[in-house]
Order: sequence, then structure tokens, then C-alpha cells
Amino acid sequence: MHHALPPLRIIADGLSFAEGPVVLPGGDIAVCETHAAGIVRISLGGRKTNYADVEGGANGAALGSDGAMYICNNGAWYGKSGIQDGSARIGGRIQRVLEGGQPHTLYDHCDGRRLMAPNDIVFDEHGNFYFTDFGSHIRDIRDVGVSNGDKDIVGILNIVIHCPPGSLYYASPDGKMIREIVHPLLGANGVGLSPDGKTLYVAESTTARLWAFELIGPGEVGSRRCLGTLPLGTTLNIAVADSLVVDSAGNIIVGTILNGGLTVFSPDGTTVLHVPTGDMLTTNACFGGPDMRSLYVTLGERGALGVFDPWPVAGLKLNFQPDHS
Repeated sequence: MHHALPPLRIIADGLSFAEGPVVLPGGDIAVCETHAAGIVRISLGGRKTNYADVEGGANGAALGSDGAMYICNNGAWYGKSGIQDGSARIGGRIQRVLEGGQPHTLYDHCDGRRLMAPNDIVFDEHGNFYFTDFGSHIRDIRDVGVSNGDKDIVGILNIVIHCPPGSLYYASPDGKMIREIVHPLLGANGVGLSPDGKTLYVAESTTARLWAFELIGPGEVGSRRCLGTLPLGTTLNIAVADSLVVDSAGNIIVGTILNGGLTVFSPDGTTVLHVPTGDMLTTNACFGGPDMRSLYVTLGERGALGVFDPWPVAGLKLNFQPDHS
């Protein structure tokens, strides 16, 4: 990607830790408000309306083949008032919700073990989905020297450092099949598929690494390789990987915390480009627009949804992503 970028344009402000953007039918964007226990619909003109209330913390989201939204609910490990102690958490879960409806829990366990903090989700062509579980947040916040009054950057950094390992899962949308397919992962965060559906990408927050997993069948992982590590920023000389999106050329675009921006990896990992956004908590992105050249970006520190339009490379249309009409 060697083109000049347009400036990042802010569409909507006043969001409570923006995450998990999803393009809706007609072109509006749904954004998870992780601290506000809900999902908001945002028009391209910036008008905000409630999409759904979600007890806990909606983190990553995707539309399934039935048009419903499937949510990674992190269980309120990080909510309205900061890092939550044990009494405030409801437990991680995967949920299905229709606009204006109540979320229905599909999974909160796998093989007798509780899900901890589901983070990001992507559907495959078969209608099933992969999702990451960041890991456990079982410590009392005082054990890691963080109080409820501490703000996002310090709190998230402490979570990344102290969080026990997470996993990658494969599940069906009917609530009948869930399998853990990779463990351990250190801060399992963003997840996405290559254009041919044969490679699954996972970003690790704790190590700032991007992994590429060979898929030898639906929900079956073969070899893995590390595509690279996020470039470090000037703040604490560290970068934290958040969620990701893939473009039509197979480049992987990773939301980057502390070294705030988007980090673009070529499919073979030989080229890594960092695009600053001016927001230290750049969490996620998704492609939309009539030509898939609008890259919508969620900005956690500012609490905003922004867009790069046009982005130099068209986005990869997700399985079951609606047409822009």
C-alpha cells in the first residue's frame, strides 16, 4: 500500500469505549460501546440510535447468515467505571441479538470450562464462526495495583501484563457446537480470514504478534506462523494488538493501542506499515461503502467512530456482510 491517505474524518463522538464496528444493511454502522453495556447504530451523518442493550460488555460483533448480530460479550471485565472487580462481572459469553431485542446466550462454557472474556468473531463460508477468548481476569484489581479510578491506558496495560492465557474457538450459530481449537494464546484478540478462506489470522495483545493459522478444514487448524510484531510506539516503547480486518488484497489491518493507529501487514509479513490515528486506543476497523473503500475505525480514547475514505485498497467483503443499498 503506497498511496497517500485521506485524513481520518470523525463521524460520531460521545461513545463509551468504541469497539466492534459492523456494517448494517443500508450502510449504517453498529458500534459496540464496551463501557456502556450496549450497541449503538450510527448513520453516516453521525446520528446515533440504540441498537441493543447488552448486559456485560459487547466487544466484537458480526452478522450471521440469518441477519442477526452475534456478539462476543467479555462479561464486563472492563465496564462503565473502569476495571471491574469480581462481583461486577457476569462471565464471558457468546450471544445472538436482533435490533431492539434482548441478547440470547448461545455459549458460556466449552467442555465444562467457562468462557472468560470473548473478544472478536468472524464467520466462515459455512455459516459457523471463529472467536477469540482474551483470557481470565480473575485477579482482584488491587492485586495488580490498579484502582477503579484509573483510566483506560494504565488499566488496559495492566490487564495485558497480568492476564492468564486465552484461546481460539470454533462454534455454530445454533448453540449446538463449540470447540476449543488453539490454546494457549496470550491475550487472544483480533481474528479474521484470508480472501480464500484458507488462513485464519489472530492478533495477540500480550505479545503484539500476528499469527497466521493454516486451515485444513472447517474449524481445523494445521500449521501456524508468526507474520510479525507490531512496531513500537514512543509511549512506554510498547504497542498492544487489538482487533483486525482484512482487505481484498489479503493485507491484515490491526488496531493498535498505545502506538495508536492501524498497523498493516502484507499477507507474507514482509511489509509492515503503521498508520497513526491520533488515538492511543485505536481498537478496531471494518470496511463498507458501495465500493468497499470506506474504512471505519473505532477510537476508544476519544470515544468516536472515524473513517478513512477512500482507503487505498478495497476491503474484503465478509461472509454475510450486506450489500450497500
